[in-house]
Amino acid sequence: MSSFSGIWIALVTPFRSDEIDFDALERLVKKLIADGVAGFVVCGTTGEAAALSKTEQLSVLDAVLTWVQPSQVVMGLSGNNMREILSFQMEIQKREIAGLLVPAPCYIRPSQAGIESFFTAIADAASVPVIVYDIPYRTGARIDRETLRRIVQHPRIGAVKDCGGDSETTMALIQDGHAQVLAGEDSQLFNSLCLGGAGAISASAHVRADLYVKMQRQLDEGDVSGGRETFYRLLPWMQMAFAEPNPAVVKAALEVEGILDGGVREPMQPCTSATRQRLIRVLSVLDI
Repeated sequence: MSSFSGIWIALVTPFRSDEIDFDALERLVKKLIADGVAGFVVCGTTGEAAALSKTEQLSVLDAVLTWVQPSQVVMGLSGNNMREILSFQMEIQKREIAGLLVPAPCYIRPSQAGIESFFTAIADAASVPVIVYDIPYRTGARIDRETLRRIVQHPRIGAVKDCGGDSETTMALIQDGHAQVLAGEDSQLFNSLCLGGAGAISASAHVRADLYVKMQRQLDEGDVSGGRETFYRLLPWMQMAFAEPNPAVVKAALEVEGILDGGVREPMQPCTSATRQRLIRVLSVLDI
């Protein structure tokens, strides 16, 4: 079973003239590796996977796999058509990767039994570990605590990306020990690590990833005071990063850094000029 400890980046998909900008993607990935991140989640929410064709998604995955080790790459897999999901899963699994990040089916709002059946089917078909993406405010499907505790007992499920907003569930999953718990809400990262979480799948860690890595190292070494100081240094940026629908602000920040164009795909909109002005002030505090 793969380990998903550390700071994983929920990777953006750069665009130029509405086409994938692979040169910018390469610059970004190599910079983040140099900053010490554990790896990347490709074609998740932050990667605007819903606005990419399946062919485009695979092209992004294949590109990232040319720059980093397979053990550092997780692929997003989502949908509500079971046959299509399983078919795409098989196509993805022709590549060597670390795992799959899978949310509950959106829009249809299945029962708890339906959610459990869905993840069991994905895990049964998996040749790599599955990360359960618990994010009810995007999917419209809340995974009850006891349902989630049962789901993660499947031997092919390795972790949970924890965006459920319920600290009791977070603690139960960590204490059960069946799967690693990765913070998915960036402002909860410090709390999650202190409770025994394994790391994070973070969008905001595109910016000053070195500080996110430093914070986890400080906490792993028992330096709670130092980790807290690093966290509060990052917190204004974490809050700023989600001032508008993700990934608009993250992409704007990367544009300020000169790494990529800040463009997003419709119906997503680039961040407003007012937000951009506030963003620049926040970034200046981080020495950017």
